[in-house]
Amino acid sequence: MVPAISVSGLRFRYEDGTPALDGIDFQLRAGETVALFGPNGSGKTTFVLHLNGLLRGEGKIEVCGLAVRDENLPAIRRKVGIVFQDSDNQLFMPTVLEDVAFGPLNLGLQAKAAVEKASWALAHTGIAGIASKPPYHLSAGEKKRVAIAGILVMDPEILVLDEPTTFLDPPARRSLTDLLRRLPQSKILVTHDVHFADALAQRAVFFDKGRIAGEGSVAEIVCRFDWNPDIGES
Repeated sequence: MVPAISVSGLRFRYEDGTPALDGIDFQLRAGETVALFGPNGSGKTTFVLHLNGLLRGEGKIEVCGLAVRDENLPAIRRKVGIVFQDSDNQLFMPTVLEDVAFGPLNLGLQAKAAVEKASWALAHTGIAGIASKPPYHLSAGEKKRVAIAGILVMDPEILVLDEPTTFLDPPARRSLTDLLRRLPQSKILVTHDVHFADALAQRAVFFDKGRIAGEGSVAEIVCRFDWNPDIGES
C-alpha cells in the first residue's frame, strides 16, 4: 500500500542560514494518526509546512504517491489539509457558511454546489447551527471546528493539525478529540498535549534540533524523553 506520506532525507535552512531540518526520514500510513512532540524550535512546524509545499527544502517527499514538486502542488494541497494553531488565521469571511464555502468556490464550483458542500462539512463537524454567525463571535472551540470544516470541504486524505488544543478549555478539548476520532483521514498532530495525543495517536515521533530523535507509542516517547506536557509548544 502506498504510504499517505513518505519523506526521505529532508533538509531545510531558513534564508538567514539557520538550520531547521537535518535529514528527516518519516512515513505516515493510510488511516494512521501520528503525534509530533519536541521542544520549541525543534523543527516540527517547519516539517509539516513541507508536506504541501508551503516550504521547500532538499530531499524527497511524496504525498499519496505524488512527488512534492511544482506541477503536483494543486493536487497535493487538496490532499493535505493544514489546520493552523490560531484559527483566526484561517477565518476571514463574514459568516461561517461563507468561510467554509470559500474553498470550493475558489476551485470553480457553482455557488449552490459549494454551499451544499459547506453545509455538509458544518453538519459533519457538529456546527450546522452556527452557519450564519460571524466567525469572530465564536468561542475558540467553535472556531477550531469551523477551521476543520473549511479543510474537510476540500475532501483531503490527510489532516495536519498544528497545536490544535491551544486556546481550548477542557470540554472543548474533549469535543475536538471526539470529532477527530470519528474522521477517517490520516492525521499528523503537532502537539505538546500528551493526553490529547494519547487519545488519538497510534504512534509518536520526537523532534530535537531538526532531527527525529525517536519514535514509538505515545507512552514510550513520553517516558524515553521525560516529556512534560506543560512545556514544549511548537
